Amino acid sequence: MTRTSPYEPTFMPVGVLTAALQELTPRDQRDADPDLAVEQWLAFAKELGADCIELSSALHPSLADVPAEAMLDPVANTLDLRDPFDEQRAKRVQAAIDETGVTIADVAYFDDMLHEDPAIRRKKHEFMLRVMDTAVLLGVSAVTGFVGRNQARSMDQNLIDFEQGFVPLLQAAKDRGLSYRVEQCPMPGWSPGDNFHNNLAYTPAMWIALHKICERNGVGDQFRIHYDPSHSILMGQDTRSMFSYLADEGYGFIIAGMHVKGQVVDSRGVSAWGYGGQTVQRGDWDGDEISSNPADLANAWKKQTVLCEHELPGTARHDPLAYLQNRTVDWLDHQLAARELLDVDVASMPLIVEHEYPAARVQDKDLLQPILAGSIDFTRHIDRAAAAMYALQHDVLAAQGIPVQGVGREAFRS
Repeated sequence: MTRTSPYEPTFMPVGVLTAALQELTPRDQRDADPDLAVEQWLAFAKELGADCIELSSALHPSLADVPAEAMLDPVANTLDLRDPFDEQRAKRVQAAIDETGVTIADVAYFDDMLHEDPAIRRKKHEFMLRVMDTAVLLGVSAVTGFVGRNQARSMDQNLIDFEQGFVPLLQAAKDRGLSYRVEQCPMPGWSPGDNFHNNLAYTPAMWIALHKICERNGVGDQFRIHYDPSHSILMGQDTRSMFSYLADEGYGFIIAGMHVKGQVVDSRGVSAWGYGGQTVQRGDWDGDEISSNPADLANAWKKQTVLCEHELPGTARHDPLAYLQNRTVDWLDHQLAARELLDVDVASMPLIVEHEYPAARVQDKDLLQPILAGSIDFTRHIDRAAAAMYALQHDVLAAQGIPVQGVGREAFRS
């Protein structure tokens, strides 16, 4: 008798990063009432059809060391931690979670944790500890952020700095029962100098090197990756090959979260500058000195923006040739590869839609609502299609000994 397996696809929840709309709650209102922004974002996420939010926090503009004008995408302090988050604030936020049915996937603070200035680094670390304490009070299991890079040191020296300066943050996460998920953006525009890789955890081989340091310090379970395919496209990589590499190396477990953000490569920009981006005459230097105008420093991001542009999922044209050339994200294969190659609990790993498509980055709720709703719906349906294919091919057909047709996209070739 032929053995059978039921058709039971497993879907990923879909959420949104609150930095998509920094001014959902006007600054004067949220400065006076810090938790109002969280309440309003939970309500907005429900309107959008999202299952959860990634709650964005950041140093308040009055305390930040980097002016907003110098940033490519100014981060949102939806979660205001000028004052520590306490049990009373947690009860208020929990009431909004209960009312909307929208959960908090993780609490995010994206900043340079290895800043070369000891005073600035200390301020960022102290703020991250507040973020961790908030996650505990909200019953959230993870914080998300960057590692960063010490600009005064070589990459090899930064590995030493990581062990001495970043591992204590992971120990703090361990003490609180949290994991620290690192997004792999190389952050090329963080420096007006020649450095492109300004976040150590930018690629799989570095994730493994850093994880080995964490393991020997007893915090291997705390160090995880929050994967974002847009950064892979920026560096000429593709998701399936990266996931295959991790699986081959025994690190299929290391990805514990996902940003759903794409990238569309501009072939003319690549022809002009290559994948290192624009190296001179960007506008961030004034003669032989770094410009003193904060707005000029944003031009350091031409290392990236001259050759590509972020995609909000669903806003880029279907382009099979570009998928094969790793010039935009193949969303269906992205979701298939996660199921086929990673050691993940699919049902509990949310896909966090991150909106950084400049032309659609409107800061008007009524205008942005249908844009984000469409992207979230696209993301959900792509994941459902991948879940259906995976369940059909790997469970139903496999149980009956029926072969899957065709070859499919293969790792390490385009």
